[in-house]
Amino acid sequence: ISIDTLRADHLSVYGAKLVDTPAIDRLAADGIVFENAYAHVPLTFPSHATIMTGKLPFENGVRSNIGYKLDVNAQPTLPRLLSQHGYATGAAVSAYVLRRDTGMGSLFDFYDDAMEVWESATLGALQRRGDETVHAALGWVDRVEKRPFFLFLHLFEPHTPYEPVEPFRSKYANPYDGEIATVDAILGRFLAELDKRGLYDRSLIILDSDHGEGLGDHGEAEHGVLLYREVLHVPLIVKLPGRRLAGRRVPEVAQLVDILPTITTAVGAKTPAGLPGVSLIDLAERRRQRTVYSETLYPRLHLGWSQLRSLTDAREHYIESPAPELFDVINDPAEKRNIREQRRRDALSLAGQLSTVPLNLQPQHGANAEEMARLSALGYLSGAASHNSGPLKNPRDHIQVLAQVQQTFVLNQQGRYRESIELCRQILRDNPDLVDVFTQMAGDLRRLGQLHEALGTYKEAIRRSPQLVDSIATEIAKLDLDLGDLKAAELNAQQAMKLDPADAHLILGAIAEKRTDWATAEREARLAVAAEERPRVPALIMLARVLTEQQKFDEALSVIDRAATRAHPVPTLAATRGDILARLGRNREAETAFREEMQRFPTATDGYVSLALLLASEHRFGEIEPTLEAMVKASPKPATYFLAAREMKDLGNDAGARAFRTRGERLAAAR
Repeated sequence: ISIDTLRADHLSVYGAKLVDTPAIDRLAADGIVFENAYAHVPLTFPSHATIMTGKLPFENGVRSNIGYKLDVNAQPTLPRLLSQHGYATGAAVSAYVLRRDTGMGSLFDFYDDAMEVWESATLGALQRRGDETVHAALGWVDRVEKRPFFLFLHLFEPHTPYEPVEPFRSKYANPYDGEIATVDAILGRFLAELDKRGLYDRSLIILDSDHGEGLGDHGEAEHGVLLYREVLHVPLIVKLPGRRLAGRRVPEVAQLVDILPTITTAVGAKTPAGLPGVSLIDLAERRRQRTVYSETLYPRLHLGWSQLRSLTDAREHYIESPAPELFDVINDPAEKRNIREQRRRDALSLAGQLSTVPLNLQPQHGANAEEMARLSALGYLSGAASHNSGPLKNPRDHIQVLAQVQQTFVLNQQGRYRESIELCRQILRDNPDLVDVFTQMAGDLRRLGQLHEALGTYKEAIRRSPQLVDSIATEIAKLDLDLGDLKAAELNAQQAMKLDPADAHLILGAIAEKRTDWATAEREARLAVAAEERPRVPALIMLARVLTEQQKFDEALSVIDRAATRAHPVPTLAATRGDILARLGRNREAETAFREEMQRFPTATDGYVSLALLLASEHRFGEIEPTLEAMVKASPKPATYFLAAREMKDLGNDAGARAFRTRGERLAAAR
């Protein structure tokens, strides 16, 4: 059980008096508590890669949340080792960062990452509630509990945004602590379900976290950039079958790469040779001196700053940076006093050990544009840093810049695009190498309809960091499409094909639609659907739409109904379904679908326009103008007024068309 972003020092098990956590306390009482356990990287995907491979980040090849995939065929992994030993393997995860196509999904017999996301997805769509994840996990457990099984359960509540549920929202002034209480309640319900099935006592249960959270202790609000103890010290509890060694506390240093050998040794499966970890059960019974390696390449890869690496032992924590630091973790666990000068010999010894560890700064694989947008919404910057031939900056000295960049994400999520753009411009005046800020600003410009400026901003990002060209080719292709430059859109879509074939085929399909080449549009839509094991809803919507244009109504309805079974409604889905129903003569169902689109996505225009056409076909002319009036009220932009004017003119109401156009022109002039 991995609880994302959970600081050890906020738990009563580790001496804090901040949060009531009865479920975690129960596991601790029934198991072994490792008091000094450390993560190897303060980022979700690479940290879980270390758990699943038992290898350090520079060994398993996953160094950041984006631009990397776990090479599952190049190395043994925990799920596959257990599968070879006769275990069913399943996982249920709660965040997009661990989606199946990172490579994680192919490790397991069953992998549930059912979070429907789309281009304009809000932050809430990038993760799911822990209760939903537990429900998926228990459904799988019920199917396999007659045989040995391994379950990986990932809960995301303590990660930003901090949105605890009641009663914890009211009980805790600090929302982060409220989220800890929330996830503990979810954990408690999961353990109770194991009790009901007679599984709790018989199971080996390991509770950990992938990393902690900065909470401003050293200037970092979240995690990923710095390497202080608040992001590396994590809870680690091992409950053995029959509660063997219950209540034991182990002060020796432990690490997340210990989890794989712990499990394989406990069940008698093969443990690969040469791994850096040891069985935690052995560690609980035999004392040994250990040193933990940790790193973050995030500032190097995404900000153009220096990477950070560190070594932690039972006494000290050494951080390698442009201004190295050494801390006494016994007498200064909050790491407020750098004692490198006072303990130069220790610092030199640890620096020497780090110098033998390969940095392995292999080139990133490109991250596709959809990946970039979604991870930006989670608070992760999402490109690759521009080339910088000078000395690399110390992240510690520039952490406030990161806070400004993250504020642009907040403004973006709130729809405050003009403010986000202005803040981006302020940041770039002093930090022109932050190419991610260029891409963030370009996206905001596009949302405001400033398409030419958005295109120029993307091109400036590529000029400063040419390795981004493949990653943002999709976004440039979409802009070309909006601007009517179909040839350029086609070229950029082909450029994006190797990194994101599903999105590239979607764009090529949209180009074919513009050309009314329905056969090509259908081919591209089918390729977009086939490109992924779990097809994107926009791909299914496009396929349904182009089938409709070819009067293949029954197949179109089947495709759109397949899309409608997904957990979250997305824009244009109901409107597309309504259009198909209307063409089949099922007008009442069509009207219901159009009104559903209008209710769920009031600022989108498809539902209103389609309903107006349906009303006209039924000679309900008096209802058309109020429908279009509702559209412009929901989205009071010049383009919406002009659309309403065009629809009124097409339906023969010239006076109504003039009225809408005049209002649109006045609004445009005022802006």
